[in-house]
Amino acid sequence: MEQEYEHLSDEEKLKAENEFLKMKMMLEQGAVFGKGTEKEISPTVENDFLQYIIAFEKQEADPKYIKVYDKIKQPTHFKPVDEIADEDIESAWEDLAGYMNKYDINLSVCSPNISDRELYRFATEELFNHDTNDIHYPGMKTYFTYDEFYPDPYYENTQAATDECIMYILQQDLMEWTHHFRKENLRLNNHYPITHGKLKEIVNQFKSAYDRITISQLTDTECIVDEDISTVKGMYEITATTSNETIQLSGAWQVNFEKDKDLGYWYINAIDIEEINF
Repeated sequence: MEQEYEHLSDEEKLKAENEFLKMKMMLEQGAVFGKGTEKEISPTVENDFLQYIIAFEKQEADPKYIKVYDKIKQPTHFKPVDEIADEDIESAWEDLAGYMNKYDINLSVCSPNISDRELYRFATEELFNHDTNDIHYPGMKTYFTYDEFYPDPYYENTQAATDECIMYILQQDLMEWTHHFRKENLRLNNHYPITHGKLKEIVNQFKSAYDRITISQLTDTECIVDEDISTVKGMYEITATTSNETIQLSGAWQVNFEKDKDLGYWYINAIDIEEINF
């Protein structure tokens, strides 16, 4: 095969190798490759990507596991969290996070309620003992998210209520997905009991009555979590226009959640929005 490529330039050889690798992946792994886009990637970048996928699939076929602490070469210079002063904890966490990144381990967090001290504690006392895939390939990282180990219902429910419920109901775009909502026995203002489908029907009927809906204010003011029940409250203000009039609607809103004890997931079961007659 090498003799067949002797007359080709280096770029042409790389393109031929890429085509061979793609054909091999299609036959052996059932890979599917789409057609090229208007802006084609360079043969070098494509080759790096293909080699990356092949190496990943090879190591995944025979997975090996290792403690995070062993993967980062068993460091001994990180102090126990209770030995670090408050004024030093930010830099201590930055040093630890940077050290783990050198060995392709990344720890992030979504909730703003989690302190640098807690992230440092979690990393040194828990994550170090966690098993992870022992995969080695340049540029490949293993990502951990603190919230997956310790969900913050105050943050997550507030985000879901504000951005994925109230905003979704009040914005101009039609309501399509309902994965945060309970499948049945839902309540929207005085509509009860309703299903996913009925919820979308009611909301979209409200939206279709106006040519344009603009949200000018949407804030959360309180989140309460009481075992398996949670309530998020806030305020809103929208401007709704038709060809004949412009109206202002504003008031308080409230979203109630109930926790699925088996799945550990919070589902919305009731929504109240003042001043809107759905």
